[in-house]
Amino acid sequence: MITQNNISSRITVDPHVMVGKPTVRGLRITVEQLLKALARGITESELLDEYPELEKEDFQAIYAYVAELVESEKVYPLKVTA
Repeated sequence: MITQNNISSRITVDPHVMVGKPTVRGLRITVEQLLKALARGITESELLDEYPELEKEDFQAIYAYVAELVESEKVYPLKVTA
């Protein structure tokens, strides 16, 4: 099971790496880059082959990280009048 500690040890933010975007363990591989690849249908297995420095647990941390972002998102209805 992935914990908050696992997430923060695997998903890192450094203003000097990839312009501060969340990356996997400080590598120059962004969470965004991997999520977009997965959304295009590239499998975890294919990404692990393409980026041998990645580990299966990195994907679990990415999913947990994104779940926390979505969980904390708030949507407020706007009333638009013309």
